[in-house]
Amino acid sequence: MQDAPGPDSRITPEQRNDALRHVNGRRGLGLGFLWEWTKVFWISVAIFLVLQTFIVQAFKIPSGSMEHTLLVGDFLLVNKMAYGAEIPFTHRRLPALREPRRGDVMVFEAPEDPDKTYVKRLVGVPGDTLEMKDGMLLRNGIRLTEDYVSHTAPEVDRVEDRFRWQRQFVVKGDATIGYYPSRNNWGPLVVPDKNYFVLGDNRDNSSDSRYWGFVPDSLVRGKPFVIYYSYAPDSSQSLAWLTRIRWSRLGELVK
Repeated sequence: MQDAPGPDSRITPEQRNDALRHVNGRRGLGLGFLWEWTKVFWISVAIFLVLQTFIVQAFKIPSGSMEHTLLVGDFLLVNKMAYGAEIPFTHRRLPALREPRRGDVMVFEAPEDPDKTYVKRLVGVPGDTLEMKDGMLLRNGIRLTEDYVSHTAPEVDRVEDRFRWQRQFVVKGDATIGYYPSRNNWGPLVVPDKNYFVLGDNRDNSSDSRYWGFVPDSLVRGKPFVIYYSYAPDSSQSLAWLTRIRWSRLGELVK
């Protein structure tokens, strides 16, 4: 009596090869899909790093030194190309779109602490002579009209040791012995080459060039141009970033 044919005896060699190719194809499809997504991920990371390093960077306002121009809780986009982005590890810069101008709001590394980043208004470029009398700023002998400035305590005019750095830059060098600068009365000072003088718009509550000196051009990082998000911080609300959004400030240009 002849044995009945087994299930494998009905599969031809061609059918077996087709089945193997189908299985391998499905495996290849899975590996190919994974590889494509891996490439997309690393390309996205590379694009993000290039954008953050050379083009635009996010910045959060942590203090009220620029009120009412910028508020605590504002999130800014900073144009790093404006003044020439720094090439990492080289201390060299890409070509700038333009030089910093008087009146610009700019972001820079803090001269007294490179781990901090500040945002202030540029009021003096190299060669400018700056002076403050009773809280009013004079540049090259001309009293400035600064509509963006706010004063919260104009009657307070402290004299502090931190102002002593100014003595070596006072125009009248022979008057430095009797030179006692205060928050609202100082100068005239001459801004040296490759340096800038910056002030906060909240003049009576700002740590700025009056206290720690000029900002070297090598520390300038960029120019903020738009507020992309803003909320009113409130320590009593854990979700203040969601419930206290300042809708009117979203998309506002920084001037």
